[in-house]
Amino acid sequence: MKFFVDTADTAEIKDLAATGLIDGVTTNPSLIAKSGRNFAEVIEEICGLTEGHVSAEVVATDYETMVSEGKKLQAIASNVAVKLPLTMDGLRACRTLSDAGTAVTVTLCFSANQALLAAKAGAAYISPFIGRLDDINIDGMELIEDIRTIYDNYMFETEILAASIRSANHVKLSALAGADVATVPPNVLKGLVSHPLTDKGLAAFLADAEKGGVKV
Repeated sequence: MKFFVDTADTAEIKDLAATGLIDGVTTNPSLIAKSGRNFAEVIEEICGLTEGHVSAEVVATDYETMVSEGKKLQAIASNVAVKLPLTMDGLRACRTLSDAGTAVTVTLCFSANQALLAAKAGAAYISPFIGRLDDINIDGMELIEDIRTIYDNYMFETEILAASIRSANHVKLSALAGADVATVPPNVLKGLVSHPLTDKGLAAFLADAEKGGVKV
């Protein structure tokens, strides 16, 4: 399973990239707006911090402008994955950009039927939003499982990029359901390493080492 970090904070990305644990980055207009920086500059800097795909989202809603913006985004760096909304125009733009060799992430997926259409349109990634489904009392994990079954049935190469992840449990369940990628906020990713028994065991080992005068 790949880990993408869901942020536009370049300092956070740099720190996490140093661990060797992240495989890419996802951004959106909301995250970049919080940075207060120029959109293209942020994307270019992020692309220099990871060799994996960096999702950069268009802001247009019509086919022609989405394709135009997608080409501009892809020109920023070779590892940009253009992010498009799951609309009919978005799917049409996905097919056009994908056929031209651009990796496309189709976002805002909330049903298996939508995911099927995205795969048919040549998407490199489909991004189902787990947390937002949970918010309206629909099990987001069932969606991941349904998409996995459909993609396996027809051997689609589109990768399932589980998004709107809000907890360590979401990460675990996404992995169990067969998601190819989890895009995770920095605090959730860092929290995956934590366990009270790990902390307790380490403290005991260090105390014993100090007591016994153990040195390396």
